[in-house]
Amino acid sequence: MRDPVQPPQPWVGALALSLAEALPRLYGTPRDPLVDELIAALTAALVRGELELDLHGPKPAELSEASWPEGHRRALEASRLCSDPEAPLALEQGRLQWRRWQRQRLEVINALVGRAGTLASGAADAVCGAADAGSGSREVPGTEGLDARQRQAVTAVLGHGLVLLEGGPGTGKTSTVATMIAAHRAREPGARVHLAAPTGKAAGRLRAATGGTLPCTTLHRLLESRGNRFGRHRGRPLDLDLLVVDEVSMVDLGLMGALLEALPDSCRLVLVGDPAQLPPIAPGAVLQELQRPEHRRQLGGAAITLTTTYRNAGAIAAVASALRRELTAAPAAMGADPIAGIRPLLLALESGDNLRWRPCSPRVLPAELLARLRRHQASLARLAGRCRPGSSRGCRELLAERDRLLVMAPQRQGRWGLEAIHRTLLGERLDSDLQDLPPGTPVLCRRNLPELDLANGDVGLLVGGPGPSSRLLFGDGDGEVIWIHPGQLAGAAEPALALTVHKAQGSEAEEVIVLLPSAGSRDGRLLYTAVTRARKGVLLLTDAENEPSVGGAA
Repeated sequence: MRDPVQPPQPWVGALALSLAEALPRLYGTPRDPLVDELIAALTAALVRGELELDLHGPKPAELSEASWPEGHRRALEASRLCSDPEAPLALEQGRLQWRRWQRQRLEVINALVGRAGTLASGAADAVCGAADAGSGSREVPGTEGLDARQRQAVTAVLGHGLVLLEGGPGTGKTSTVATMIAAHRAREPGARVHLAAPTGKAAGRLRAATGGTLPCTTLHRLLESRGNRFGRHRGRPLDLDLLVVDEVSMVDLGLMGALLEALPDSCRLVLVGDPAQLPPIAPGAVLQELQRPEHRRQLGGAAITLTTTYRNAGAIAAVASALRRELTAAPAAMGADPIAGIRPLLLALESGDNLRWRPCSPRVLPAELLARLRRHQASLARLAGRCRPGSSRGCRELLAERDRLLVMAPQRQGRWGLEAIHRTLLGERLDSDLQDLPPGTPVLCRRNLPELDLANGDVGLLVGGPGPSSRLLFGDGDGEVIWIHPGQLAGAAEPALALTVHKAQGSEAEEVIVLLPSAGSRDGRLLYTAVTRARKGVLLLTDAENEPSVGGAA
């Protein structure tokens, strides 16, 4: 999947050229123009977070039409850069990969599959007979009211070392997880249980959804991140009996590898996610890899997909379900224009629906967007005036207002990009220090900063000031709040009146506004992820110049 957040960077081509020149020289083999093309395409894919090229799929832009794909395949087979077992390229079932990540991927996936087949001593014997959903066999206590697949998940956590629980929004993943934890603790009363997620926002949601009684952190904090290293590893493993990881679609290969390195063999692992969401920005989409038929067969009853929708979200749910079906049936087809698949639903929208569609001129930012954001700015500024740095008084209302609106754009640049939105709303202050921004301005943390108890993706709010007296307030509205001086985030934060969809992943808001400026920047997973961030309402803004007649939609 091509990353829609920003266009390819100029250095990508330079890096590809350097690799095409250096690798043949290092491995003592002549250069081949077709192999050079493949190296360029594989380099561009890596920048997008992808670790491979499918020689059975669509032709990448970097490759010549006349030789695709058989000419490229023959060139690979004849080159030492691929045929040598220690060479940098690997061709596996028509998938060209960097050998380094191929080996890491195989290690991680094999470890996950192997863990799924591990039964706990003694505890699994009493429940193995109930592993098949709807079998009529013994039911685990506490699962009354759950559907067959939810009961299967609860049974699986007692019989497998790993459980993969998938499902779209409203399918009961959180309630199933809560029952899984209760069943495990009933079986093992002293069990050490931990909840984790890739981002601070996702961890906060998970903590609130499960009652806030269990420890819940980001994965980086759990693993005691220290820059590029982790304090938890094979020599100093985690002291846990059950770990639940939510939003696993955001977990990349490196982070999953570090987690497995630190997880003792006796600890059960529950991975929860929605494979239709965006993959991680960093290379290696673990959840997507687990969707391959061979891995699903290996996981067997340890992989459960929830399909019954319990939370009816009206038009939002209908559009999300249609996008999800398209993504499941033909993921590659969604890269062209996901609006095409849901246009009949959009055209049928009525005034009372919780999803609205507005095709707008792409030449300027939509007036409806700016009006709503200015009202949001005013509310945040008013509530920030009641909030005092160092105190929690009045701050819950401010955090709640932050979570009422979420504006998402697929790209940073362009007329509908993040920079244009912030330039319009903040003016010259956008070029100032954080402390000089207006009170109430949301601020995004762009790095993992364990020393400040902050994670990449956390959104705080400016309180006090503007000026030296200002502070940044972080929190999820339910737990403890964190006060940070803006200077502590110098170079690691930016205004966040709007976010890219990638940065918003794992969060929710009552109202969501999604900007899709042109067909070239659209992606099915991006749109699905954005729409499913909403609790109550969605406004979808698209480029009117790339839409056919929309009748009453506008």
